[in-house]
Amino acid sequence: MTKLLKAKEAADQVYEGIRTKVEKWKQIGVQPHMATILVEGDPASAYYAGAKQKIAEKLGVAFTLHAFPGGVAEEELLQLINRLNNDPTVHGIMLELPLPRHLSASTIERAISPLKDVDGVTPDNKLATVTGDTGLYPATPQSCIRLLKHYGYTLEGKNVTLVGRGQTVGLPLFHMLQRENATVTVCHSRTPDIASHLGHAEIAFVAVGRPSVVTQEMVHPNLVIIDAGINETPEGKMIGDVAIGVQSSAAAVSPVPGGAGTLTTAILYENLLKAIDLQLGEDK
Repeated sequence: MTKLLKAKEAADQVYEGIRTKVEKWKQIGVQPHMATILVEGDPASAYYAGAKQKIAEKLGVAFTLHAFPGGVAEEELLQLINRLNNDPTVHGIMLELPLPRHLSASTIERAISPLKDVDGVTPDNKLATVTGDTGLYPATPQSCIRLLKHYGYTLEGKNVTLVGRGQTVGLPLFHMLQRENATVTVCHSRTPDIASHLGHAEIAFVAVGRPSVVTQEMVHPNLVIIDAGINETPEGKMIGDVAIGVQSSAAAVSPVPGGAGTLTTAILYENLLKAIDLQLGEDK
């Protein structure tokens, strides 16, 4: 029977650690503070921003949502980011994606201070993710590895197939897997036969952003799969990149929702605490 790798327990453990650290910072007069930038127009982004705000309240973290109409000028967003970068009471800055077409996500992300970049999207933090140097790594790739380890699976020496090489998840996850000493095969849109690579894999990570990229006939009974995809159906239901039938044909699969995404939100706040350490010094 396929094991479902649900993330609630792992996320709760992360949140417990965060609450403890938040209280320690408050005791010396530091109120952890997350600022989120939302350009209106994408219902899913608005929903996730609201969900993050509710979690912040439970953790004792101050949360400021900066919402803009869909037609906002790029310069207005850059001015806000500059103010947030220079505000010592703000410790984390998060940009909700996607953005309207007239806005450049890369330009806006580059403007965020690397020390406040809790999403790990700035050039400095992308480089740190590659090299393993100190920095703020993107939350979803961290979540994928953490969820796997939570269930007792190891990566060292394992044959791993990574489906997807996107800037947000696939590429940084590849570098993190390399540092875990896994043997990694990367599949993408030009890979002619993904199933053949999955056939030799012990562990698979799927991060494409398209439903049913991995189907039941492509997997085998000993394969462990972490699904990092999030897709919305016409009915408004959230599904992953792995087809539902896979859950009866693999050794273990992370569900969507309730899998990697659940732990990703927890790690965003873990990154916020790490950002405070980087800004104020761990000895404070």
